[in-house]
Amino acid sequence: MIIALEEAKQKLSAMKAPLEDLGVALRIDELTRKIDEWEAQTLAPDFWNDPKNSTKVLQSIKQSKDIIAAYRDLLRRRDDALTLAEMAIEENDESSVDEVCSELAAIEAEAEHQRLETLLTGEYDKNNAIVSFHPGAGGTEAQDWAQMLYRMYARWGESHRYKVTLIDWLDGDEAGIKSATLKFEGLNAYGFLKSENGVHRLVRISPFDASGRRQTSFASVEVMPEFEDDDSIVIRDEDIEVTAHRSSGAGGQHINKTDSAIRIVHKPTGIVVGCQTERSQLQNKETALHMLKSKLMEIKLREKLARIEDIQGTKTNIEWGAQIRSYVFMPYTLAKDTRTGYENGNIGAVMDGDIDGFIDAYLKMSAAGQLAK
Repeated sequence: MIIALEEAKQKLSAMKAPLEDLGVALRIDELTRKIDEWEAQTLAPDFWNDPKNSTKVLQSIKQSKDIIAAYRDLLRRRDDALTLAEMAIEENDESSVDEVCSELAAIEAEAEHQRLETLLTGEYDKNNAIVSFHPGAGGTEAQDWAQMLYRMYARWGESHRYKVTLIDWLDGDEAGIKSATLKFEGLNAYGFLKSENGVHRLVRISPFDASGRRQTSFASVEVMPEFEDDDSIVIRDEDIEVTAHRSSGAGGQHINKTDSAIRIVHKPTGIVVGCQTERSQLQNKETALHMLKSKLMEIKLREKLARIEDIQGTKTNIEWGAQIRSYVFMPYTLAKDTRTGYENGNIGAVMDGDIDGFIDAYLKMSAAGQLAK
C-alpha cells in the first residue's frame, strides 16, 4: 500500500512543470491583466450608457475570473494532495491510500479538461449552445431514440454544471419526441458540444416490437452557438409565419394547460423554431425569434450562399451511412465514433451522459488537423 502512495507522490510531483505550462496556455497572466483593464472600464461615468458593451465587458470579466479560479484551484488541490501523500508516507498511514489515489485521479481528469479548453479557439466556442433533437424515419422507435439522446445530453450538461433549459418539446406519437430543443448556458458550452452535431445511430432489440427483433434507428442532433443580437440580421414580419399551440411534454402544469407555445416558420429558408417554456406567448415569441436569428447568423457565417436551396442543402439525411456515431445495445454493447474511432463499451454510462471521451477525441483530432494545415 505504501508503494501506491510513493507512486502517487511521484506523479503529483511530476505535475508541477506541466501545470505551469497549462497556465501559460490558458493565458492566466494575460487574463489577470485584462480583468484589471475591464474593471477599470466599469468605473467610467458613461460605462452603463451602452448596455450592449457593458454586458459584454461584464461577461468577459466573469468568464476570465472563472478560468483563473479553476486553474488556481487545480494548483491548490495538487499541492494539498502532494502534502497528504508525503505525510502518509512519513507516518506509514495506509488509511490515506484511497483518498490520495482518488484525488490524484480527479486532479488528472481536471487538468486534462482544462488542457482541452485551450483547444477551443473558435470565435464562438465560448458561447452558449442550442441543441435540437430530431428523429429519423422509423416512427415510434426513432422518436424514442431521439428522446434517449435528449436525456443523454441533458445529463452531460448537468454533470458539467451548465444551466440546461428546455426550450421546445413536441411529443412523439406513442413514445419519445418528434423534436426538442435544449439550451446549455455556460463557458465553452458550444466549444464542447459542437462535436456532437450530426446523425446518431442506434442498434437494439426494440421494446416496441412484439417479436423482439433487432432494430436500427437514427436521430439527428443539431448544435449551434447562441449569438448575441446582431443588427445585420433583420427578420421581416412578412417573412415569418407565427402560430400558437398548446404545449406538450415536460414543461410543468402551466404550459401544459395553455396555448402559449409559439412556432415560427421562416418562409425564405424553411427554418422552423419554437418555444414553449416561458409563461406567455410574447415571451415565447421573443425566445423563438432569438433562436431564429441565431440560426440565420450561423448560415450567414457558414455559407454566405445566395440561393435558398443551397442554404437548406447543408442538412444531412437522417439515415444509414450519414451517422457520426453508432450505439449498439445488441448483440454486444458499444458506442463508437465513426470520425475518430473512439469507443466506449459501457453503453449504460454513455447514455447517462458519459460522453467526454468522444468530445475529447474530436477536439484533439480537430486540433491535429489544424496543425497539419
